[in-house]
Amino acid sequence: MSSLHSNAPAHSLAATKRTIVKAFDGRKFEEIFDEFQEKPLGVGAIAQVYKAKLKPDIAIQGDNDMDPDPPNLRQRMRKNVDVLVKSTPSRVPSSYVAIKVLHPKVERIVRRDLKIMTIFAAIINAIPTMEWLSLPDEVVQFGEMMRLQLDLRIESANLTMFRKKFKDRTTAWFPYPYASYTTRQVLIEEFAQGIPLAAFLEDGGGVFQQEIADEGLDAFLHMLLIDNFIHADLHPGNIMVRFYKPEQISLSFGRHKESTSPTANSIDVTEQVLQQLRPHRHNPSAWLNELQKIDAEGYRPQLIFIDTGLVTALNQTNRTNFLDLFKAIAEFDGYRAGHLMVERCRQPDAVIDKEVFALKMQHLVLGVKSSTFALGNIKIGDVLNEVLSMVRAHHVRMEGDFVNVVISILLLEGIGRSLDPDLDLFKSALPILRQLGAQSGGKGLMDALRRGDTGLLKVWVGLEARKFLQASAEQVESCVRYDQLSPNV
Repeated sequence: MSSLHSNAPAHSLAATKRTIVKAFDGRKFEEIFDEFQEKPLGVGAIAQVYKAKLKPDIAIQGDNDMDPDPPNLRQRMRKNVDVLVKSTPSRVPSSYVAIKVLHPKVERIVRRDLKIMTIFAAIINAIPTMEWLSLPDEVVQFGEMMRLQLDLRIESANLTMFRKKFKDRTTAWFPYPYASYTTRQVLIEEFAQGIPLAAFLEDGGGVFQQEIADEGLDAFLHMLLIDNFIHADLHPGNIMVRFYKPEQISLSFGRHKESTSPTANSIDVTEQVLQQLRPHRHNPSAWLNELQKIDAEGYRPQLIFIDTGLVTALNQTNRTNFLDLFKAIAEFDGYRAGHLMVERCRQPDAVIDKEVFALKMQHLVLGVKSSTFALGNIKIGDVLNEVLSMVRAHHVRMEGDFVNVVISILLLEGIGRSLDPDLDLFKSALPILRQLGAQSGGKGLMDALRRGDTGLLKVWVGLEARKFLQASAEQVESCVRYDQLSPNV
């Protein structure tokens, strides 16, 4: 199956050129690109990707979709704080683009395969005791997901949405989509100049491993808790790492417009740094030494997220269910988590031994309580396997988008364990919930409360209580260990 991810059979270059020319309204292929690499960077089951350089009259100059208005005093002050605290990346747009082209006739092939799956799902569903799986419904849901990937305009729109949501956040970044040249069959976006995160998982993150892990988790939790717009395909191949030199602090607080776009003489240092790293792939010791040199030269890592064709946005019901479950697990209340899963699944009446299921969840959660949720102390993948086994045994059917969110969280396990074993999912969520509470004097939380959505507030209060109790326990342990409770005689 892994060979289908990036090494599937490629379609012809002639078919690619025809599709691209059509997207540019018949403009000659030679008038579109200064350079075009004819060998695809990757070939998947649905599309293949090329690297090219657009003609200057087509290429964008700067992130012109990110900050159309001159920044006000508050924004300039905030940017200076970001420079001091988290080092705002200095963006120099790439002149190269990535071009994703659907395979010819792929839509017809997918429709055929879905019809075959529908027939087999109906046959299996007719078998006694198998109807609880509701396989026909699952095929319908899978078909919807596949159809979304067959229209590349959706991926372009998702990129635009992510860029808007992350424009004021200092590290995670999404490529610029050329929406005006994107069609159902072609997606053109800024080329993500970086090294796949998988390289850092294989050879090590060195001095940057904790920073990369923290930024990745921070970005995901922002998507999950604040934006409710979640990248649903966050495997290491879809996360790139580039390096940048931090911006200088702006001392201009006047009303005149400040130029923030790169000048014509700006040098994109990303490729220069990546050239230092690439020769040391698969040589961990040399790779880690080079990372130390890059750190000494003042470069910082930045994460780039690509392949945004699959996103998840929970509806109000599923979001409330997820946050209630998130809070229950954060409080190590496995019994309540089990009952929540039963009460809010698709077919509560079909669940077998509801009380036993809740008690099993309690036993599972208590088993990992002593390790908290630091990824190095527990294997979330093993926990997931046990939960899935219990779900199957007791016929607990969860909503598809709910499951997608849970799986997205679990994909962080391998990343977090390899980069920073002490990463704590719930501890990392606290600053984001505090940020949400502080936005516009708590306007975000107040709006949610007026809508009757108390989930975020419950999670926030629960996590604050958890942190307080943990801190209190650590202080008591410290007092006992160092005999600070004894009278000083």
